[in-house]
Amino acid sequence: MTTARDDVLPTVAGWLRAARRVTVLTGAGISTDSGIPDFRGPAGVWTRNPAAQRTVTLEAYVADADVRRTAWRNRRDHPAWHAEPNSGHRALVALERSGRLAALITQNIDGLHQRAGSDPARVIEVHGTLFAVECLECGDRTAMTAALDRVAAGEDDPACRRCGGILKAATISFGQPLVPAVLAAARDAAAACDVFLAIGSTLSVQPAAGCVAVAARAGARVVIVNADPTPYDPIAAAVVRAPIGEVLPALVAGGADAGKLPPLH
Repeated sequence: MTTARDDVLPTVAGWLRAARRVTVLTGAGISTDSGIPDFRGPAGVWTRNPAAQRTVTLEAYVADADVRRTAWRNRRDHPAWHAEPNSGHRALVALERSGRLAALITQNIDGLHQRAGSDPARVIEVHGTLFAVECLECGDRTAMTAALDRVAAGEDDPACRRCGGILKAATISFGQPLVPAVLAAARDAAAACDVFLAIGSTLSVQPAAGCVAVAARAGARVVIVNADPTPYDPIAAAVVRAPIGEVLPALVAGGADAGKLPPLH
């Protein structure tokens, strides 16, 4: 595993230049520069308020109307409604336009990759999206904006208009399985690349994090760009610990700006 500053950035840039198919996995860390806090970092949502996890735990959400009311307020106030893509998102657009990005798997629900210009057909949202609502009973899917209009009009826990069931953001909560076809697409993309780039993810949430192991078993070079250690660092070909918004554009551009980056640690 390569971690030394003198080696890792030019080496990874070279791998990206030579790659035919790059698959990327992004986590919350790529969106923090856009003003969307992560979950488990020092200033993360759950670090500051562990009870907030109840709003994204399916069992609690279904059983407790107060949890649902809090969740609706959180959706209304989510920073994703006003956030703008940052240089990390834009670097991945540049990688796609170079013809090397095969798929972009994201654990994020904020839609910033698509807003930055990533082809929606290449973006695999394994944890769903904030911008749609699904009924847990009949599966009816509608726009989040329509549900939030009902909240603004006084319905603090709006029910499905088709069947009266519980509505929830079209995101994957704890205790809720991933959509099988979406997970299969993510694993297929991981197995079919020659470089797998994991960016801004703790790689602690399964099964999405397991795509790293899928890529490694298939022979891809795994590169992890994250501020803190992850469980998959030992199988990575390279680990980069530098600010995503600075290091990712440099790597995609070919490492020309590598000398200007902060020290690795």
